[in-house]
Amino acid sequence: MNRFVIISGCSGGGKSTLLAELARRGHAVVEEPGRRIVQEEEAQRGTALPWIDLAAFLRRAAALSLADREAVAQEPGWVFFDRGLVDAAVGLEHETGEPVLQVLGQAHRYHGQVFLTPPWPEIYVTDPERRHGFEAAVAEYERLLRAYPALVYDVIVLPKVSVTERADFILRRLDGD
Repeated sequence: MNRFVIISGCSGGGKSTLLAELARRGHAVVEEPGRRIVQEEEAQRGTALPWIDLAAFLRRAAALSLADREAVAQEPGWVFFDRGLVDAAVGLEHETGEPVLQVLGQAHRYHGQVFLTPPWPEIYVTDPERRHGFEAAVAEYERLLRAYPALVYDVIVLPKVSVTERADFILRRLDGD
């Protein structure tokens, strides 16, 4: 059984808050590659930023996602990823037309259940790492909603409930495996 669980979905849908709750409960979590890349690029005055060079940003996200998998390979129990390789591949294929999704998505599998946060305009906010608007976030969500099932993942859209209830929901679903 694959212990690597993806939490993906709409930007601003509560993923980071949910991952923090899972970490608080003692689970290993991997922060979103995109936020880490933005922070590094801005600190170094780099250009691999979504609003400057999206393709370079997405290539870095894919590489970082692969490195993340390697870094947590020995972690016991569930390991929760705030996005991952499939998200980067979906974005890269959309941006460049390069057919990377099937290759990357099949070669590096995650747990069969993928949890997606739906668009939730009431909690959506921009910040220094998330500059795109809600419409762009929804478009990205819709691409992910198509891509994960195409790679034979069971997509579970998370309910719009409290973070505690969301964490309980995920753990109950995984314990049912």
